[in-house]
Amino acid sequence: MHLQGRYELDPMVSLRPEPFGALAYHFGTRRLSFLRHPDMVAVVRSLADHSTVESALRACDVAETRWPSFTHALDALERSNMIHEVRDVA
Repeated sequence: MHLQGRYELDPMVSLRPEPFGALAYHFGTRRLSFLRHPDMVAVVRSLADHSTVESALRACDVAETRWPSFTHALDALERSNMIHEVRDVA
């Protein structure tokens, strides 16, 4: 996960809102992940709308001091195939 990368929620993933944030369920792998804060849910939902992770964090008004915890959580979501990097096809 890098701030200048472009990511999106995997199309096989569904987010279910919860009071603490959301549950993410991957229908292909049958894995479940917890998004433990509404700000994280907002960032994950907006990833596809932005050209970089950094711009998604800024658009969701996440303070830069919180970015390390967000990139750590996004790393975990990428490792579990909940999100993936969008690569430009040349």
